[in-house]
Amino acid sequence: MEVNTLLITQARIGSKRLPGKIFKEVNGKKLLEIHIERLKKARLVDKLLVATTVNPNDQVVNNWAEVNNIDIYRGSEFDVLDRFYKAALKYMPKWVVRVTSDCPLLDPKLVDNVINLAHSSNVDYASNILLEQFPDGQDVEVFTFSALETAWKFSKLPSEREHVTPFIRNNSNDLGEKIFKAINYDAPADFSNIRMTVDEPSDFELIKHLIDQIGTNADWEEYVNIINNDRLNQMNAGIIRNEGYLKSIQNDKYISHG
Repeated sequence: MEVNTLLITQARIGSKRLPGKIFKEVNGKKLLEIHIERLKKARLVDKLLVATTVNPNDQVVNNWAEVNNIDIYRGSEFDVLDRFYKAALKYMPKWVVRVTSDCPLLDPKLVDNVINLAHSSNVDYASNILLEQFPDGQDVEVFTFSALETAWKFSKLPSEREHVTPFIRNNSNDLGEKIFKAINYDAPADFSNIRMTVDEPSDFELIKHLIDQIGTNADWEEYVNIINNDRLNQMNAGIIRNEGYLKSIQNDKYISHG
């Protein structure tokens, strides 16, 4: 089967702030299971793949994927760019979609919308994070395999290797550079103060509340309405968005001056 659009979700069991978070359960379902079930509804995705690590602790992720007939690739724990590239290399798709498994309520319709924008525009990279106005936990990135390969060849900094797409974003027309063409999928309003990702225990409690209220099949705006109406954003307020990436940038500076 020819794969035009390959979706890769990165998943590992390790987490300093909330160990085993992707296997935490709500109403008998693991967060990873909820994440995958929602993503399978994305109509413009030809193939879905879980990319985990070679760390022995992630054998449980591998086993879960195999039992549930989900394709899985195991690669570097810390060089996530290398993991993504080698996972995609088997399929040689035109487009790669990057999402993360700590976003259990990621909206498949939103995934399709960003994919459609990428397909219909003459770009190398499309996402809804160039301007961060969607809730944290609804991040979608779509880029050409060619752009991924270029990033894999030339990325040197820790932030570029650990977070897959910074090299593409930082060398795009969005920042006045010329290597890649990029476009943003804009939110209807600014919802950047809302967290629907799972990094901390309070994040998990919020997700659990949302699922208890309206289940796992709602769209992102329905979940936002619950959060706003019930003032749930107070549950996990004050957590820094993209904290891991910001730490990687600090490592970049250390290497630059070391």
